[in-house]
Amino acid sequence: MTTNLGSVDRIFRLILGIVLLGAPFISGLALFESSAATIVSVIAGLIMVGTSAMKFCPLYRIFGLRTCRS
Repeated sequence: MTTNLGSVDRIFRLILGIVLLGAPFISGLALFESSAATIVSVIAGLIMVGTSAMKFCPLYRIFGLRTCRS
């Protein structure tokens, strides 16, 4: 697995992932009263945090994208 995420992309994904993980439990929005919305938000957050930690995005590989310098 080669690195295809740059620093800015990783930081953005980490922040977005944390927000998506916490939103259903802290926000109190009516949207998250549905269990489906909560599940989708948690799964998307886990994917964002995971790709940030691994420095690799499978979709970037499929489309030939790279945001890292080397």
